[in-house]
Amino acid sequence: MGWSKLAILIGEFGFPVIMAMGMGYFIWYVWKVITLQIKPALGKLFASSIKLTDQLRMLDQDMIRLQQKINVVLEYREQERQKVKSGNKENEKRN
Repeated sequence: MGWSKLAILIGEFGFPVIMAMGMGYFIWYVWKVITLQIKPALGKLFASSIKLTDQLRMLDQDMIRLQQKINVVLEYREQERQKVKSGNKENEKRN
C-alpha cells in the first residue's frame, strides 16, 4: 500500500479509525505468531525439560547409591584394619 492510498484512507475515515485497524492487524499478527510458532516450541521445550528433570533425579539417586556402597567398602576396610591391628597386638603379647 502506497503512502498516497494511506493518506486518502486517513482523509476519508479519519486517523483514529485507520490506527485502530492497524492495531487490530498487529494484534492478529502477534496472536498468529504466538499460536502457530511459539506455543508448539514451548510444548517441545516443556517436554524436554521434564525429560531432563527425570534424568537428573535418576542420576541423583545413582549418586546416593554409589556413596552408600563406598561407605560400606570403607567400613569393611576399617574393620579389616582393626582385625589386623588386634591380631598384631595379640601376637606381640604372646611373644
